[in-house]
Amino acid sequence: MSDERGDVGGTEWERVLAVLRTRIADGSYALGSQLPPQRELAEEFEVSRDTVQRVMRELNSEGWIKSRQGSGSRVMKRPTHVGTPRQEAPRMRAALGTFITRAFAQPVVQLDVFTLTSESLDAHIRLQAEHIRLGDIHPERIELRMLLPSESLELPYPRAMEPGEPGQLGQLQERLRAITRRHTISLRTALRNLQTEGLVPHVQVEIRHVPLTPAFKLYLRPGTEALFGPYEIVERAILLDDGTEVQAKDVLGLGSTLTRHVNDEGDPDSPGSVFMESMQAWFNSCWNLLAESP
Repeated sequence: MSDERGDVGGTEWERVLAVLRTRIADGSYALGSQLPPQRELAEEFEVSRDTVQRVMRELNSEGWIKSRQGSGSRVMKRPTHVGTPRQEAPRMRAALGTFITRAFAQPVVQLDVFTLTSESLDAHIRLQAEHIRLGDIHPERIELRMLLPSESLELPYPRAMEPGEPGQLGQLQERLRAITRRHTISLRTALRNLQTEGLVPHVQVEIRHVPLTPAFKLYLRPGTEALFGPYEIVERAILLDDGTEVQAKDVLGLGSTLTRHVNDEGDPDSPGSVFMESMQAWFNSCWNLLAESP
């Protein structure tokens, strides 16, 4: 995906896109609510209407909003619930927002992640970074290890439902890789800025690539808890950079069902403890034996 060069800095549309995603994630734009008119957003962010329109097309394509001519744009889904957990007891269904909130409430934040694009994680990391700046939380150390699919790997999704123009598969795959790069840069920058600004004494972010197609997403707080959720294959419209809309087989990580598994230190044979041990071992084996640094 090429950067827009029409506004100052060359990537103004990415800045606007990141802010709107965060507002949806933290509930500033509630589920089912209307986004402000494009004219107001252009004035707020001091960008062109063309930039705002491109942002809306991207949000619509990714499933965050639904835009209709003459009716504006409505929030269709949030990545996961964001807020303070009401209880620590294990639940059958879980939310990434409360998981990340629990992680960042600790003096040492440790996260191991296996995912397709890091889109959901980026929104929550940026939200926690703002809480740190506001003085709501005070972690002393942040350690993030993330596994992503190799960029050279041809994934089974996204792919057009019907044979299309030559090169269309390459466009779809490159669009996915561009989304991944954008979000990994965003979350890496958000975390490293905390150290640069003197807000967190130590920040370590490591990202490696593995030759694996993610069939699920996995979030681990080593020795504590895990979130696990499969990627569901869906049919949806994807908007390419040239304006072409393609009906494609794809996966949507936003709003996917996650289950929570908790390590029971008093019972190493409990289902939660066994799951934690096995998935941590799987992650470590991929990290040490399959992964390559970018």
